Amino acid sequence: MPVRCPISIAGSPTTYALQRRREHPMKLPKEDAATLVARWTEGVLLKRDVFSTVERGRFRSDAGEVDAVLRRLDFVPWWSVIPAHHLFARERRALALAKGLHVGPELLWAGRRALVRGFIDGVALHLAKPFGDAAYFRSAKLALRRLHRAGICHNDLAKEQNWLVGRDGQAYLTDFQLAACFKTRNRLFRIAAYEDLRHLLKHKRSYAADALTPKERKILARKSLVASVWLMTGKKVYRAITRGLFNFTDREGGGRRLVNDAPVLVDLIRRNPAVHDTAIVAFADRRTGVGLYAFVEAGQAGLEAQLRDELAAAKGPKPPEHIQVVQALPRDAAGKPRTEILQLVAMNQLDLIEPMMRSDTDRAFLKGILEQRKNLRDRFNFEAADFAPPSVDVVTPKGG
Repeated sequence: MPVRCPISIAGSPTTYALQRRREHPMKLPKEDAATLVARWTEGVLLKRDVFSTVERGRFRSDAGEVDAVLRRLDFVPWWSVIPAHHLFARERRALALAKGLHVGPELLWAGRRALVRGFIDGVALHLAKPFGDAAYFRSAKLALRRLHRAGICHNDLAKEQNWLVGRDGQAYLTDFQLAACFKTRNRLFRIAAYEDLRHLLKHKRSYAADALTPKERKILARKSLVASVWLMTGKKVYRAITRGLFNFTDREGGGRRLVNDAPVLVDLIRRNPAVHDTAIVAFADRRTGVGLYAFVEAGQAGLEAQLRDELAAAKGPKPPEHIQVVQALPRDAAGKPRTEILQLVAMNQLDLIEPMMRSDTDRAFLKGILEQRKNLRDRFNFEAADFAPPSVDVVTPKGG
């Protein structure tokens, strides 16, 4: 059984609390810290950016211990404190208003600089890739209707990672940092709700275009005036700020390294004659922020050290934090590497892989990759029983 470490005030196991506090000037209020020490058990890091840190773990609620997700602001740099607080307040209010709608995570607890929301058993749209699944998009439209009836507009549904495909096949929404809550269905509400729907239909067009109705096609063809102005002006300013000042690029949550460095590293790795193919995915890392994980298809044992030497000699981008040599990469029907599965392996969210397996052959194929995975610093007992060897489920303060 895994040994789970209670969370510290600063976000690491308790023994490292003082050191972490010195590194990050913004601390949690005492009330928030006390609640988390008593009720939160940290698991795997999901995301860290200049606005918050998000991790998956377990929360002790009145009904018992449940899987949950924590958003905290104590790792936020001083220069982004004000926008971070603004986004946090928007999410806290929206989740409180959406309680009981069952269209997104339930708000389990909220403090001044941290909140805990329920964990949704599902994977992001860009990982699940529900091609031809008209039922999923019917449920997504229903979820959006419920949200809008409660006076909530999400405002960030263009991102596929904010749409989840639940284990039950239903659609769920997450990440309400940009959500707006309205008391009346005024013109601004109607515009925001229209754009929420239009972004949903864009995803439907990508994955189930044949299921689009004539009315939905008309909506896709007609942007609101606000959206048109945003595309011409505001979006350019937004990109200049986020990619210039804040220095991050949000590509499926992968960041600048996945966008800029990964293609160069893939090309360098493929130059080795022993390499058949490679795929690089991003994962959130407690020490480096965003890490890269390279899965290399090759039949030569001991190739990892050689590849690291070659990447260092090339003097290109920083090499991946992890390089794992595998006999074969998991591939889809078109022969492309299934990066959605590899990303979950890199993030140690093994329990989310099981619903994506199509056969026992898939499970057997993937078992070897899972048993040899490299990212064991950020471990927790989210293992799928069919995959995980009993010896890898240990979490200690030193092991991460």
